[in-house]
Amino acid sequence: MRPNRREFLTAAAQATALAVTAGAATAIEPIPRNGTPKFKFSLAAYSYRSLLAGKEPTATLTDFINDCAKFGCEGTELTSYYFPKAVTHDYLRSLRRQCFRLGLDVSGTAVGNDFGHPPGEERSKQIALVKQWIDFSEILGAPVIRIFAGHEKPGTTPAQAHSLMVSGIEECCEYAGQHGVHLALENHGGPTATAEGLLQFVRDVNSPWFGVNLDSGNFHSDDPYKELAQIAPYALNAQIKVVMSGPDKKKIPADYKRLAKILRDSHYRGYIVLEYEEAGDVREECAKHLGDVRAAFA
Repeated sequence: MRPNRREFLTAAAQATALAVTAGAATAIEPIPRNGTPKFKFSLAAYSYRSLLAGKEPTATLTDFINDCAKFGCEGTELTSYYFPKAVTHDYLRSLRRQCFRLGLDVSGTAVGNDFGHPPGEERSKQIALVKQWIDFSEILGAPVIRIFAGHEKPGTTPAQAHSLMVSGIEECCEYAGQHGVHLALENHGGPTATAEGLLQFVRDVNSPWFGVNLDSGNFHSDDPYKELAQIAPYALNAQIKVVMSGPDKKKIPADYKRLAKILRDSHYRGYIVLEYEEAGDVREECAKHLGDVRAAFA
């Protein structure tokens, strides 16, 4: 018999409590590296949201990919939000062909999911969405998908919500591994708003296909750089924003050299993805900041 909602949440809370008790003092090993950092550079399609979204978009993903090549990137991050509503395999293959001919990797993609829902239709939809994009990523040749944990829902405790999110991630990771795709959890508010919260997922999710999507602009503590250093050893992908902020949310320019040192010290090997969210001519600003980021990470 399938457990009802209350039974599931009770069992989830008990399982989480046992896991926390057993593993609270146990740290996991960082992602194995060879000791030598290596950086490649990409641009997130989210940077072009003002051009790619809305009732009358002024650019397409094809245009975005062309610009990534023009800017000298090694990769392009194709955010799922800007794909056609009805994605076909032929369309995905056409983008992969375009990238290959321009000398670009599809460095990754990103979905907007929420695993905080209890068992039911909405939770099934969220899991199906991520699995669908695992299929799409395999066709694109994208090795990693940025995912979210989700948010606690009314009627659930933080422990129950955590267990729901962990089980959702693990189910999707199992499917992802069958397709050679990694899932990278972003530090993106809610239970992942702090390094401590994010690392709880790193400790509890049991899958070799799981890791962190380090977003440099999403910690807002007194020392966000310290928190970024805590999660960097587990990063599968690194998104760099041009500004950062503390508890007051006042924006200040990001210290690219300090971010580079954090990732270098963790022996990170992978893509540095500019995710531009500020004002101005997006093409001009992305070109400028990609140059600045590349210089800082050299």
